[in-house]
Amino acid sequence: MKPKIYTIPLRQFASGDFLYLQVYKFIGNQAGKKAYIQANLHGAEISGNAVIYHLIEFLMNLDNNQLIGEIWLVPVCNPEGVNVRSHQFSSGRYNSYDGKDWNRIFWDYEKENVDIEAFAKAQINLSETEIKNNYRQEILRSFNQQLEKINSPSSTPFYKQYRYQLQSLCLDADYVIDLHSSSNQSLDYFYCFHGREESAKSFLFDYGILVLEGEYEGNTFDEGFLKPWLALERHLKKLGKPIQFDIESWTLELGSGMKMNPESVTKGIRGLKNYLANKKLLKIPEFPLKELADHQIVFTTRQEMKPYYAPVGGMIQNRMEPGTIVKKNQRLYQILNFNKNQDLPKVVDVFAQTDGLILDNSTNHCVNQGDFVLEIIREKL
Repeated sequence: MKPKIYTIPLRQFASGDFLYLQVYKFIGNQAGKKAYIQANLHGAEISGNAVIYHLIEFLMNLDNNQLIGEIWLVPVCNPEGVNVRSHQFSSGRYNSYDGKDWNRIFWDYEKENVDIEAFAKAQINLSETEIKNNYRQEILRSFNQQLEKINSPSSTPFYKQYRYQLQSLCLDADYVIDLHSSSNQSLDYFYCFHGREESAKSFLFDYGILVLEGEYEGNTFDEGFLKPWLALERHLKKLGKPIQFDIESWTLELGSGMKMNPESVTKGIRGLKNYLANKKLLKIPEFPLKELADHQIVFTTRQEMKPYYAPVGGMIQNRMEPGTIVKKNQRLYQILNFNKNQDLPKVVDVFAQTDGLILDNSTNHCVNQGDFVLEIIREKL
């Protein structure tokens, strides 16, 4: 099966040079659901590109009859961010022009002054499929108005033009998967919206951050896609018509930034194949994997995550690695602390305030006072 490959102009620089997106569309012989998968929204988070590369290779070896529906793949979805360098270090988390986080800029239908409650009331006697189709058309109609502003003489800031390009590729999808890595040294984990916990098992990850109702603003890529659907589900439930649409979005965090950890890449490929097979987009041998039914995920909420910041400036030593289980009052790390008050250097010990598991560590071992050092999830040990 060969993909249709589309190159999309993204931005022209003052030099006259262009940045582009490239989209790989795999379309099966039989119509069905659409999955959209992108990687590298933050410039230093590159593992997802390797996952997409291997997924392209895998899909090209399938027959068109083994794909039901469509799979769209966009590696290096933020070429501007991925090219940012400071010496040998890659960042690209923020737009260098306006300082905005590239994953806090996205369009949210629910913020467009729409009355979702009135829509739900008007649809109450229709089938789930009819409601889904009608709502999707409302979202797309509203979204497409953004293009008029972009093409007007006054135009819009680039971040709005950029988000239009990305979201125009996915708002008609059923499943959206945004592949990231941690900005730090990290375990593999994912973000899961409430109500989608059972479906999350398909990825076969061990750790998930559960995003509860009211904890999302709609500004991230996964939120911008799913938040309006969660709002419609909430209104329909209040009206006595509980529906959970088969529409999902996910952010997978595949290991550490600035490198492609082979284990994280392998886990990402396996998880995506399993998820797409479980959603019946792929008919492939061995998938869905049998261990899906028994797979246990340690879910934690944002309230149960405890970041630790440096109490003094200095150099970190003897720090516990991600994946380590710690007990309350156990030493987590030390800071070699120098001073300018005619005292000798000292070593400052930092101890755990709770039981838990270390999720990620800062990449830099040199910290100023108040810098992030590590994060613990309060696992039920």
